[in-house]
Amino acid sequence: MTIMASVSMPFVSGLRRLLGNRAILLGAIILAVVVLAALLAPWAAPYEPNKLSIVNRLKPPSMTNFFGTDEFGRDIFSRAMFAGRISLLVSLGVVVISTVLGVFLGVTAGFFRSLDAPISRLLDAMMSFPDILLAIALVAALGPSLSTVILALGITYAPRLARIVRGSTLVLRELPYIEAAVAMGLPTWQILIRHVLLNLASPILVQATFVFASAMLAEASLSFLGVGVSTDMPTWGTMLASGREYMNNASWLMVFPGLAIVLSVLSLQLLGDGLRDLVDPRLAKES
Repeated sequence: MTIMASVSMPFVSGLRRLLGNRAILLGAIILAVVVLAALLAPWAAPYEPNKLSIVNRLKPPSMTNFFGTDEFGRDIFSRAMFAGRISLLVSLGVVVISTVLGVFLGVTAGFFRSLDAPISRLLDAMMSFPDILLAIALVAALGPSLSTVILALGITYAPRLARIVRGSTLVLRELPYIEAAVAMGLPTWQILIRHVLLNLASPILVQATFVFASAMLAEASLSFLGVGVSTDMPTWGTMLASGREYMNNASWLMVFPGLAIVLSVLSLQLLGDGLRDLVDPRLAKES
């Protein structure tokens, strides 16, 4: 009983701090609504996202069409729900690729002194380009498609994680228990996994939320510019691009997709800020 109580106390304390952080709570609620709307789109959407109805084109928001209709009579509410699936899928894929690539490069550069200089110069070169320009160049080289957008954005945002992981690894490498593990002859992979990566979990998680938000915004930007996913797929970016021609007469074509982007990115930024404050050692001491 005593052992169970000692194990559960840190969990309860951590959960209380997590729920007590207003930024995390608000961000989680908004993100949960967006995710649920995207996941339930095939069943909850009132209309097919690509169903044309010319007689109902450019109808304002009403009880029949909650967000109105576009220039082809398609229901904007249904298209916004299905577009969320594309944005979340792309952002999740970008987070996975950028995290794997960034952690590998960061840990390698930070732990192995001989590889630090060349990897750091590579990261500096990649970060010297604006994110959106580098993503456009990669998509243009690989060809526009859903998979290439994910790959291009994953490569684009990998240096962000790599620089943070490298800096933390440089600090961890000099700690006494790491030096003791090396002196004891433990395999390098075991040291990296058990003593380095486990201690990097918190900053990686925090940075991943910011990458998620940036990737969602970048995907919308690429789609808006016409170099993202196929135009046959409803995305918030393509909805904004098609709605700009009717901005003066049918403002709802841009308002609701733009609002979806703003709320999604805002929720992830709130989560990232809240998690960063939660794992900050100085704030932990104050609490």
